[in-house]
Amino acid sequence: MTWIWSNGDLIWDRTLDHLVLSVPPILLSFLLALPLGALANRYRASRGVILGSVGLLYAIPSLPLFIVLPVIVGTSARSPLNLIIALTLYGVALMVRVVADGLASVDRDVRQSAAGVGFSSWSEFWQVELPLAGPVLLAGLRVVAVSTVSLATVGAVIGVQSLGSLFTDGFQRGIQAEIIAGIVATVVLALVLDGVLVLLGRLLMPWTRKSSSRVLLPVVTPAAVTR
Repeated sequence: MTWIWSNGDLIWDRTLDHLVLSVPPILLSFLLALPLGALANRYRASRGVILGSVGLLYAIPSLPLFIVLPVIVGTSARSPLNLIIALTLYGVALMVRVVADGLASVDRDVRQSAAGVGFSSWSEFWQVELPLAGPVLLAGLRVVAVSTVSLATVGAVIGVQSLGSLFTDGFQRGIQAEIIAGIVATVVLALVLDGVLVLLGRLLMPWTRKSSSRVLLPVVTPAAVTR
């Protein structure tokens, strides 16, 4: 405990480093997975190919990926960019299936109603399918966020500063308090990001609240438009 109080600044610095490494992959994985998942949902022939391909990404062990990426990207072996790219790939691997399943869960009658009142395919996706699939996408993004925060600690093995550095340094120096501090800080950071996503979901998707759950159906049904 004495070590933790004496090294509060170090723990805070490593937490900020970890946050910088974690947030971009979470955002990028969602942005990249959205069109891939939509494509897999819209064209059934491509679903197996897309989901199978991205699924293979998650099967790649992290350490070999960290070693191969500098050769492909042309960065130094200890560049944080390698870790961000790897975490993004893992996030995409998780998120694409969530997007495809979330869009597929939208009721066909709702889509047909939207088309019947004049929605184009583009408008139908953004104004009907995506909002209705929002809760599923949010659940998947929360999983990606927690997974990303956890995997980011592995970067310490290749010299990228993060909360994982507290694990490796504490293990090498035999300081148990440092290891515990790293574990607790990682869990807290994951919970904080998860809480932020939940709050954003409530702000961006107010129709998912119980009090407004009845508002959505009239918006996309022909009856509501013709009144």
